[in-house]
Amino acid sequence: MRIRTDDEVYRVDAVWLGPPKATFPWRARYVAWLIGIPTFFVVLGVERWAGWSFGFFSTAWGFIATIAITRLLTAKISHERPLGTVVAMAGRELNTPRARTTGTGGAVSASRVRVRAERPLPKHRRRRQYQHHGGLPGAVPPMPPPPPSTGAPRATAPVYQGAPRARRSRGNPARAGR
Repeated sequence: MRIRTDDEVYRVDAVWLGPPKATFPWRARYVAWLIGIPTFFVVLGVERWAGWSFGFFSTAWGFIATIAITRLLTAKISHERPLGTVVAMAGRELNTPRARTTGTGGAVSASRVRVRAERPLPKHRRRRQYQHHGGLPGAVPPMPPPPPSTGAPRATAPVYQGAPRARRSRGNPARAGR
């Protein structure tokens, strides 16, 4: 047994054939007129913006472009998908948040790279320096510049600072057991 649906009832298009006793030779749905007339004005505006002068041929090409655009748009509209639904769907599609495809941040720059005046020591020498608390073994620290003289030359001995001391905790005495 075959069950027939009632789709034929809904497939009937609301068609305007033209004024009474002067019908058009083509069939156009009300939706096509609703889309086509504003589309024609938009196409003419784009032609003027592009620099085409108003004339017979520019208007004819605008009319042909309007028919093509209207047919393309009305192909998406049917009794199951009315114009309001298609417009709402297009609006939601355009306003939907998208996943970011680009990374955050800008161009790479060396502006935040710290530059030291001295060259870093290799690891084995760094360990030795900290073990001996004063630099490399046998190395003599540089002499500080002499103080400004007042006339008589004086011999100044270099001033050496002692080894750095360990920091003392100033915080909570309960944390000292850690």
